Amino acid sequence: MIPLRDNVPRSRRPLVTWTVVVLCALFFLYEKLLPDRALLELTYIYGVVPARYTNAAFAAAVGFPEGGYEAFVTYMFLHGGWLHFLLNMWVLWIFADNVEEALGSFRFAVFYTLCGVLAVGVHILFNWRSTVPVIGASGAIAGVMGAYFRLFPRARVVTLIPILIFPWIVELPAIVFLGIWFAVQLLSGLSGAVSAGQPEGVAFWAHIGGFAAGLLLIRWFLPPGCHYCFDPRQRRYDRD
Repeated sequence: MIPLRDNVPRSRRPLVTWTVVVLCALFFLYEKLLPDRALLELTYIYGVVPARYTNAAFAAAVGFPEGGYEAFVTYMFLHGGWLHFLLNMWVLWIFADNVEEALGSFRFAVFYTLCGVLAVGVHILFNWRSTVPVIGASGAIAGVMGAYFRLFPRARVVTLIPILIFPWIVELPAIVFLGIWFAVQLLSGLSGAVSAGQPEGVAFWAHIGGFAAGLLLIRWFLPPGCHYCFDPRQRRYDRD
């Protein structure tokens, strides 16, 4: 399922969301300029390799620098290919502006970063022996989706569902779209459908961890007196 747009209006410019998109684009273009070996080194040093933090002997043998915890933030700005980059940025664009408006820009920046850190932490917990680097903004974006699920359950999301070669466009309640998305991530993570040893694999547990973090933390990040409350009857927005 691919979200095309939602029906929640915004009244302020989502400056942090725009900044994240621009930074990810700049990093991605930089990646594309690197030769293969330099790109591989970049993803291993600034992506998150679970075994780097759980197996000191492995980290020393490979030659990882000591520490390296900045990778828990830098991994969010690296992407593995055009599809990975474009899909992440599109989903961020759909859901982040309204969450940023609810929190305010500074709170949103902290919230987004924390969700990304917790997302990769959950990935490490379930893949602690993996030597494959995790890169991409999807863990942090999953946190945004979890927050949106909590804040805007009655919103509508126009969704593209490809059925073989035929596109089916349908409008779904946000709670349904995001609920199905999370269920797919959870089932995939539990079934181990994608091996951690596959470079093209999907970090399902990062998605699960990010979504859960956003769902649980959003209440604590809302500013005092914020008009976005958890009683859906108090939230009104027009269809567009």
